[in-house]
Amino acid sequence: MMNKELLNGPRSKKAKFEVGPVQSTIQRSSFSTQHSLRIFKTSWGWMGMAATPRGVRAIVLPRSSRQAAERELRRRVMPLNGARPSNGKPLHGRGPSQGRNGAVEKLLQDAHQQVLEFLEGGHRTLAVPLDLSGGSSFQRKVWNAILRIPYSRVRSYKWVAARVGGTRYARAVGLALGANPVPLVVPCHRVVAHDGSLGGFTGGLRMKRRLLLLEGTLPQLCRKA
Repeated sequence: MMNKELLNGPRSKKAKFEVGPVQSTIQRSSFSTQHSLRIFKTSWGWMGMAATPRGVRAIVLPRSSRQAAERELRRRVMPLNGARPSNGKPLHGRGPSQGRNGAVEKLLQDAHQQVLEFLEGGHRTLAVPLDLSGGSSFQRKVWNAILRIPYSRVRSYKWVAARVGGTRYARAVGLALGANPVPLVVPCHRVVAHDGSLGGFTGGLRMKRRLLLLEGTLPQLCRKA
């Protein structure tokens, strides 16, 4: 039988969630025309990232080929002013200054390195600034709630809904999770159904299982009947 605390969290409403020394921060801003793009290979497959001066704007989960990762990245963050990503190297859209480009490049490099270490099991906290200005007010509220779920823990859709307006919003929470542009950093893979089944995941259930297995929570979840 599944541990209810694993799924629902501590009973106290004032429970603290240990997510590491630095938490990812969500920035609200208008869409920036300056971007850095990166396509890189991991032991899990090819990934993509895009960042603005505000923070990481998009993450593409592992794909089978570089072309697939690049195609998905472009779909997620268009328009990108014709920049073409290359393996592990950032490319920039038009921006007002080279100095700001350098800052975006540094931010993206740091996020890139943290993700590599996370997928190898050596980094439990992804502490990077996020530019989620493309999301609605409700979506940002959901994503902020998910940032409170610590490594090696899962929570239910109802748990998230209760923190953004009430359990009646569970379905809307699921839609907001599906629109999450920065999986891993906003760990939507840690949200499962109330009965312990996996629920959905934009990266596919195979990827969700693998991430939960990496964090050690998969064996503790109830299997679907």
